[in-house]
Amino acid sequence: MDNEQEQNNSGASETESDKPKVNQKIAKKVKDKSKKHKRKIVFYYSFLTFVLLFCIIQVGFSVILNTSKTIAYIGKIKTMNKVRDEAEQRNKDLKNDIKLFSKASSLEEIARNNLKMAGNKEVLVIINNPQPSQDQDKKKDKKKNKKNDKEN
Repeated sequence: MDNEQEQNNSGASETESDKPKVNQKIAKKVKDKSKKHKRKIVFYYSFLTFVLLFCIIQVGFSVILNTSKTIAYIGKIKTMNKVRDEAEQRNKDLKNDIKLFSKASSLEEIARNNLKMAGNKEVLVIINNPQPSQDQDKKKDKKKNKKNDKEN
């Protein structure tokens, strides 16, 4: 019996000594699983962080681009309004000129001054002042150049 008790004690001691090993294995598996889970979570959060940063950068560039386009369009609108106002003013001036030139007295004045025309029972005298032609100017320049060359 003593042998049996020893065997039972030794068997019990083996199972008791096996328990810590089993517990260690289970603890190790749990730790490995928790480490893997933590790595997955870290990777997942890192990925989400990069995606969110990319989205924020895209939104920032879009805001800057749209703001600059808006400013450019406002400037174009101002210049177009200015051109329109100038065109309207010019149209008014031209309409006034048409009214003035449609009168007979203004037409006669234009004919006399610009077109060198005379009225009925009038004599037109034109005095021409001789102006040097371009050919004469070129000849004078050549003569000056020849004189300058001889002096040098």
